Amino acid sequence: MIFSYRKLIVRLRFILLFMTLTVILYQVMLVLTGWIQPVNKYRTPTGKSVKVFGHHEHTSVSDTGTMSDRLRLFYWYGE
Repeated sequence: MIFSYRKLIVRLRFILLFMTLTVILYQVMLVLTGWIQPVNKYRTPTGKSVKVFGHHEHTSVSDTGTMSDRLRLFYWYGE
């Protein structure tokens, strides 16, 4: 069996180049992800925005209410 060192070197160079470019692409994607994400998404909002700190129970309508009450609740909350 005859081995060609030239082909072996070309293949190793290709694999090394492929791995290097893969690592560079991964690092670029990490930098872009860090740049796009907000710094602190759980901070207290400023301006006219409102932060909801807890759930409020529905006042009078349960899941066993009439269909018209459930539809009214659906349109009222927009859910």
